[in-house]
Amino acid sequence: MAISLSELDLPTVQFDFAEAEDQRNALLALSKESWIAKGVFAYPIFKYEDCVAILRDKRWHSAAALAAEAFGVNDPRLKERRRESILSAEGDVHTRLRRLVAPSFSPRAADRLRPFMREVMNSLIDPVAKNGKCDLATDICDPYPIPIICELLGAPKKDWQLFSRWAEDVLRIFNATASEELDVIFKAQDELGEYTRQLIADRRSRPADDLITSLIAAEEAGDKLDEAELEMMVEAVIVGGTDTTRNQLGLAIALLANHPEEWQLVAKQPEHAQRLIEEVMRINGAVRATGRFASQDIEYKDILFPQGTLIFPSLATGNFDGDVFSDPEQLLMNRTESHSPQLTFGSGIHYCLGASLARAELQEALPLIAARMPHIEISGPVRYKVATAGIYGPDSLPVTFTPTPPLIS
Repeated sequence: MAISLSELDLPTVQFDFAEAEDQRNALLALSKESWIAKGVFAYPIFKYEDCVAILRDKRWHSAAALAAEAFGVNDPRLKERRRESILSAEGDVHTRLRRLVAPSFSPRAADRLRPFMREVMNSLIDPVAKNGKCDLATDICDPYPIPIICELLGAPKKDWQLFSRWAEDVLRIFNATASEELDVIFKAQDELGEYTRQLIADRRSRPADDLITSLIAAEEAGDKLDEAELEMMVEAVIVGGTDTTRNQLGLAIALLANHPEEWQLVAKQPEHAQRLIEEVMRINGAVRATGRFASQDIEYKDILFPQGTLIFPSLATGNFDGDVFSDPEQLLMNRTESHSPQLTFGSGIHYCLGASLARAELQEALPLIAARMPHIEISGPVRYKVATAGIYGPDSLPVTFTPTPPLIS
């Protein structure tokens, strides 16, 4: 007979604002006592196999729409503004949305943008290459994904900075400090919504070779996305496709700056970028946890989780699980655990829809940066976002490197 969750004597986790590495080490230490703990807002899940099992169990629903409430925000405007999203949809609704939009987010669709990705990255490196120093977070990583998302959507270049601000502000909803920033979040949501509606209307009258036109045309057995669903998808791309990529690229460089052999290898042999990116994301992922809630009473490992129970599968500790990954703290490009992929993109039906695009962006960016910034070294304090933020990464990453000539004179 299953034991009720409330009857268990579980270790307790305090979600403080510690450095992410310190926080992960503390959680890994707890994972030796138990695969689950009790937190202030939810129950963290530590082990790889449990994270995967729960993420693949359709009874556990996405808590994306409940992020702010999970951090104790009770503003009534949150419920008033909540609407269906592919990030939080479940069951037949989610299946239908994924089926209609999946072709637009395939590896083949992402590959079409690779030449433009290289063009964008080279244009960002050119102004700093001859100096032999820069802040990689602010000079390179932050601006990198915005032009790509705009190219994907067919948005004009003049609007790139708007997209960057909206994405950054909307994603504040996933931070522990969301209660202090609701006005900023709501303003960005409203502005982004109005812009998206105008963009969709323009594509209906003037189709182009871009994602919005593709989504408008997406159809299966007579089923199509309605206006609200189109708006939701475009906003999901803008918000989900910017902050994650810029932070993951920054984390990759911060890690590889301490691994000169791998840095030199990917510069000279870009084909190694694919495996290197996966290993970097395992060690230093920008998405460190995700949320799920029990849609019904659920029994798992002889424990009864009552309906409504909120849990946080810890992707960061799952990726460091020594029962799955040998020497998990080591950067090993030729890992043999191919049957156990890194968890930063998630698992199950809510596996990151934009994973192919993100992988392409990282695979194109990293070899170019390594080739054009040889002998890179971190030259000052690296300032990171607080570990409780929804997306984790460096705010500032000062580096020096051997100067190289610009490609564009």
